Formats: sequence, C-alpha cells, structure tokens
Amino acid sequence: MAGTAARASDKRMPGDSQLVVEGVSKKFGGVVAVSDVSLEVPRGGILSIIGPNGAGKTSLLNMISGFYTPDTGRVALEGTDITRRKPSDIAALGIARTFQNIALFSGLTVLDNLMLGRHVRMKAGVFASALYWGPARREEIAHREACEEIIEFLKLQDLRKQQTAALAYGLRKRVELGRALALEPKILLLDEPMGGMNTDEKEDMARYILDVNQERGVTVVLIEHDMGVVMDISDRVVVLDRGRRIAGGTPEEVQRDPAVIAAYLGGGSRG
Repeated sequence: MAGTAARASDKRMPGDSQLVVEGVSKKFGGVVAVSDVSLEVPRGGILSIIGPNGAGKTSLLNMISGFYTPDTGRVALEGTDITRRKPSDIAALGIARTFQNIALFSGLTVLDNLMLGRHVRMKAGVFASALYWGPARREEIAHREACEEIIEFLKLQDLRKQQTAALAYGLRKRVELGRALALEPKILLLDEPMGGMNTDEKEDMARYILDVNQERGVTVVLIEHDMGVVMDISDRVVVLDRGRRIAGGTPEEVQRDPAVIAAYLGGGSRG
C-alpha cells in the first residue's frame, strides 16, 4: 500500500465535527451490542472504526444510518438530531452507506443500480421517471447524467450495461460504492468495503475512497479489518471492543495504545 500512503500524505486536514455520536447503546435481548459509545467525525476527514469481530462496529453504523434506533444516546448530523429518523430521511439529509454483504439488484445493470441510488433525489419518483411523463423525463435525464459521471469516475464505462450478477466480486463492490455516491452524500459510511478482496482490488478501492474524500469532498467513516489500509488512509481511528470504545486518536496513537494491542493479541472478543 505504499502508493496509497503517498496519496494519503497529501490529504487536507479535516475540519469541524460534522457527525456527533453521544453515548449510544444498543441491546438485543440480553446481548449488549454497543455500550455508551461516543465519537465525533471531522468534516472532510476519513475516520476508521476498528475492533475484533463482535465488537459492535456494524451495529454502530446501523444506528448512525437509522437501521437501528439507539436504546440510549443520540446522533446528530451538522447539529440536527437524527437519532430517531427513518433510514430514508437520513439518506436524504446526506448520509449514504454500503453494506458488509453486497446489496445490489443482481438482475439489473450497473447503470440501473446507480439510478436506483438516486431515488431520494427524484422529485417525480422512480416509477414516474421510468414512464417518461413530461417533467419526469427531464428529471430522469439529469439523474442519468449524474450516474454516468459516477460510472466514469469509478472507471466502469465498459460495464455500464452489464447485469451486476455477471461482474467479478471486486467490481460489484465498486458498483455498490457508486450507488452510495449516487445519493450525493455528505458522509459516506462504508462497512468493510475491502472484505473478500485480493491485494490489487484492495489497492484500487483504497484509491477510490481517497478520491471520493479528496476530489468529491465527502467525509468517510469506514469499518475495515485490513490494518495496513486503515493506517494508510485514515485521519482518525476509533477502536471498539465488546461493544465499548477503548481507544481513539491518530493511526500512530492507536497503534501504540496498550488497550488496542491487548484487544488484538488475545484480550478482546472473538466470533
């Protein structure tokens, strides 16, 4: 990841806190998934959330994006409380996400998947646009142009008319990133965007994440198990273990933290 590290060194310094999570907790029956976790996401930065399996990372993203409602605590985007907003409302406010398991419509083309990602921006609605009624047609053309720009940005031009089911795994991950970008997010939540990829695919995805952050001005929050990637591209790192925050800081600070070392070398949760 040497090339990626060189790119990361050119990143602008992040600014004020764009997303604030205060003391959120979530239980499922008798199982505590997340316990009193707080964090702040700097505007324009890349923040990585790491931790052993079962540490509560995905549950935390689910609370930020509205898929789970916290039992306690609050989530605020640019000062607006979004703790109990629906996922569609949160997406419309500017938070988009990808999932650990690819969630594309496999029978649709790359372009169609990205167009569906524009749904919260479509005033006429998906069905009206599909039927090409008056203003809906003009709106659909504008949304198509936005999706074509993303396809070019992610170098998917030759695949735009292919069904996603026919694509290699790494390309499907890239399409899912594109669909999230189609929402025109202020903040992009990425749940293991490089999971299951080979070294070359990881290098490509890391570069796209940096480009999304630097060229498109999107704040990024990601969960990732590849520590080389995390340390290369992140401005800040937050560490969870057994549902609790145990550390946070720059990549260098986190690497030296005794609690983090213990969590990864045998003291943390597994499974």
